[in-house]
Amino acid sequence: MVMGPTCGMVLADMGAEVIKVEPVAGEGTRRLLGAGAGFFPMFNRNKKSIGIDIHSPEGAELARKLCATADVVCENFKPGTMQKYGLDYETIARTNPKVIYASHKGFLPGPYDHRTALDEVVQMMAGLAYMTGRPGDPLRAGTSVNDIMGGLFGAIGVLGALIQRGITGKGMEVQSALYENNVFLVGQHMLQYAVTGKPANPMPARDNPWAVYDVFTVKDGEQIFLAAVSDAQWRTFCDTMGFADLKDEPELATNNLRVVQRPRLIKTIAERLAHRSAAELASLMEKAGLPFAPIRKPEDLYDDEHLLATGGLADVKLPDGPRAGDSVKTTLFPITLAGQRLGIRLHPPRLGEHSAELLQGIGLAEADIEQLRARAVIA
Repeated sequence: MVMGPTCGMVLADMGAEVIKVEPVAGEGTRRLLGAGAGFFPMFNRNKKSIGIDIHSPEGAELARKLCATADVVCENFKPGTMQKYGLDYETIARTNPKVIYASHKGFLPGPYDHRTALDEVVQMMAGLAYMTGRPGDPLRAGTSVNDIMGGLFGAIGVLGALIQRGITGKGMEVQSALYENNVFLVGQHMLQYAVTGKPANPMPARDNPWAVYDVFTVKDGEQIFLAAVSDAQWRTFCDTMGFADLKDEPELATNNLRVVQRPRLIKTIAERLAHRSAAELASLMEKAGLPFAPIRKPEDLYDDEHLLATGGLADVKLPDGPRAGDSVKTTLFPITLAGQRLGIRLHPPRLGEHSAELLQGIGLAEADIEQLRARAVIA
């Protein structure tokens, strides 16, 4: 739903012609509600859609013909699924030896590879939920971190394989997996244990290396994150907030001393800031060059002055649902190439929007395409 589509979106944003092969009834994410309502329009821009029933022999053969023309084939099924339809790497490579085959799974090959994985599953079993929640209350991260990053790593693997193909002339299989992605994300906490012999505490209860590094509740219940992570920043923070007495305390002179005094210090700062507004504090911190962040919701980002000024948001037309055809703002891939953001060339496609074009491209006549559509082999 997200990992494979993310890989394809990255390659599409960077200029590749990406063909999305989906069931004749359409990919399931077109119809998701609630937290899944944004999946399809987010991860399927800049792609062409063809609907194929790969369960039928004719449909599987059409998919194989498309794969025979491809530089890259990307899939996101359970192990063994693609072999059933002759769409696995070994089969495709016999007719297309230069193909790069990006396989996205729950687990890399091994004892767990038969399990069904989800982002939440691997967050729970690979330490991320433990590190995110309070002690005794594991909590998944607030977005599809492993799905998205698994797709990113798949795309990185594809780009590396394409470079290798330019050297050797041969394709290869690239594998990316949710579990291994999550293990990579918590690697810093694993190394903390390896180096110190002390297990990492969940982030809400972590041994904070900085004294001023916290969320403060201020006027009208607003919240803001404030930080001072060096002795120089501490002195600037005190000058900015008018805390001359704290600045002069010998017990607070260095960061490590402040860490020892952290419970008392945070309580004092919180009390002194409670009557001040988040906007006032943000303005003071920005002028002083200190780290700060207002606590915002995802929908607030549509009005973010930086994103609006830098072109970080772009219009896409919704392909499905009651708002089909409406334009909404989406987030762009967070890089520039030659100073340019990678924009929207194609809106998220309607189901089968490019079926006829793509099948004509592999030699099918218009009459043949109509017959296939009439028999529900294609959409």
